[in-house]
Amino acid sequence: MVWTGSLRPHDVLAVIMGGGAGTRLFPLTKDRAKPAVPLAGKYRLVDIPISNCINSDLRRIFLLTQFNSGSLHRHIQESFRFDTFSPGFVEILAAEQRIDRTDWYQGTADAVRQNLLHINSYQHRLVLILSGDQLYQMNYHAILEQHATSRAEVTVATTPVRADQAHAFGIMEVGEGGRITHFVEKPTDPAVQARLPGYPNELPASMGIYVFDRAVLADALAGDEVDFGKHVIPRLIESRRVHAYRFDGYWEDIGTIRAFFEANLDLCEPLPQFNFYDASAPIYTHARYLPATKIIKSHIERSILADGCVINDARIERSVVGVRSRIQAGTTVRESLVMGADFYDSPDRLPVPGAPIIGIGHGSYIERTIVDKNARIGDGVRISPEGKPAFLDGANFYIRDGIVIIPKNSVIMSGAVI
Repeated sequence: MVWTGSLRPHDVLAVIMGGGAGTRLFPLTKDRAKPAVPLAGKYRLVDIPISNCINSDLRRIFLLTQFNSGSLHRHIQESFRFDTFSPGFVEILAAEQRIDRTDWYQGTADAVRQNLLHINSYQHRLVLILSGDQLYQMNYHAILEQHATSRAEVTVATTPVRADQAHAFGIMEVGEGGRITHFVEKPTDPAVQARLPGYPNELPASMGIYVFDRAVLADALAGDEVDFGKHVIPRLIESRRVHAYRFDGYWEDIGTIRAFFEANLDLCEPLPQFNFYDASAPIYTHARYLPATKIIKSHIERSILADGCVINDARIERSVVGVRSRIQAGTTVRESLVMGADFYDSPDRLPVPGAPIIGIGHGSYIERTIVDKNARIGDGVRISPEGKPAFLDGANFYIRDGIVIIPKNSVIMSGAVI
């Protein structure tokens, strides 16, 4: 990428928020942070903002982590290593207790505040703050260049949403020259949700992506506010030049099980809303060096198969099948996410006598289900949300938003019906 104007890549530091407890994505976040949740068969959610940074020639990246961060740390260390002759890095800043502070991160702004000591040790003019659990492709150079040319002190990335969606976002009013004149976090008042000038059919909603001048960020975090959207941005509008950057591309906040499920299944469409096949903006992840997927006498329709799978005489319809998945003869997988495995299993590694090996056994039926990593599903198992409540906790499964989730490392014995 060729940068134009007065900005250069070394003027910018990127800070990616590692997410909170991720309760709305439970049980996928039971043992992992939100950004570490598998995506599209072979990726993790955090790969999206990191890849956007790399594709935008931003290679000084901090990742702030706190909850269930072990697998996220491992993924970053295995996936993003720049050579010793490059100034680039993806540095993990885990929550830490210090002499002057003994509490954990209280919110997005507080997380950045607690790490200003580390961030300010690097030369920079601007700080680009990103979320670690969103699905989108953005050239960050565009928002950074607009920030510089408009002489803004803070820039908030926005996406247009319908009025009936406003309650889930920070909604703003944008005046002349793109300056934000009013900001309300998750409004419920219909008057606030009224159509605004320049957005005849939608409202400008915050994407949780911000550009700050270095000095302005330090000043904004001098108080005790804990969240950018709820506290910092509304206050700064009164005293600083806070501008909006409109992003019209596909953007999905992976905040719920249904949003995650539907975003993955959309990738199976002939023209998905998110394009993993864009050669100009590749998505990077851990290079596993797995063998090619083997398919034996199977029917596969509108699906994604990741590397290293063995599909034997099975039927797979509109599903995403993750790395190292094993699906046996006579099994049907329909509108489901099978996240795969971290290793190839064998009969001598069974957790309990009689347990199936990792994968899906013979003659099973899986529908509208998320099968998390390393799950063991035996022969003749039937899993479907049909006829069940939209929310239910079972002995070895959960139902959220009408979708069955088989948690990581679960064992479903042969003949079970869920």
